[in-house]
Amino acid sequence: MKVFISTDIEGIALDTTFWDDLLPRPIEKYVKQLTAEVVAACEGAFSAGATEILVRDFHNNGHHNIDVFQLARGVKLYNGKSGHPYDAVEGIDSTFNAALFIGQHAAATSGGNPLSHTTVRRIYHVKINGRIASEFMIASWAAVLEKVPTVFLSGDKGVCDDDKDLHPNLITCPVKEGFGAGTLCYNPIEVVQNIKEGVEKALKQDNLSRLPKLPDEFELEVCYKDPINAYKYSFYPGVKMINNNTLVYTTKDYFELLRAYSFMK
Repeated sequence: MKVFISTDIEGIALDTTFWDDLLPRPIEKYVKQLTAEVVAACEGAFSAGATEILVRDFHNNGHHNIDVFQLARGVKLYNGKSGHPYDAVEGIDSTFNAALFIGQHAAATSGGNPLSHTTVRRIYHVKINGRIASEFMIASWAAVLEKVPTVFLSGDKGVCDDDKDLHPNLITCPVKEGFGAGTLCYNPIEVVQNIKEGVEKALKQDNLSRLPKLPDEFELEVCYKDPINAYKYSFYPGVKMINNNTLVYTTKDYFELLRAYSFMK
């Protein structure tokens, strides 16, 4: 079994109150906890029969967020960002049997995490077919293009609650809750154990390969906090400006949506 793991850091079992703790690179305790959660996911995957695991370091520029020396044999780490439209699942292909997501966070405009956002902070919200889209939604649907089922999600309770309906075999593992500028963190040691057990359970499900049916047509809506950005990105082919802050792009091809979004964010 070949498993892909996409990681972020705002949705790990620590407080998320100050951007300075995470950018331009996370302070040590965040690296330690994200690494522990990734290691737990790998252990759960190996217990379920995985023979090869690729971990995607996605936070910020894709560097310095995971301690590679803590990863077991059979685990590879994908760093950096080439600009490929798959972005958070860059490196995935049809040879993978399942995708897992660790450290995910609520979408922009959600109250489920003090640092809720979608990709970049200059964006006010992203919608796909009228639904507020999280980074998890955007990336896990990209995995569907490669026929790879997403079966596990850990992150704040907001993203787990909002996106649990996106995939038929999805098992979620909330690690904290956000209230305004506050964060209720679950015990990090217990979270690590829950991730390990949850991943093993997710990968041992019957009919593991079930995929959601993506819509026949997609409308991407990106609303920017500053109209300067909306004007700048409105020149991508096919993009329409519907007001001073909001752009819309319509396509029947989800990869084309991802391509457009990669230039609009």
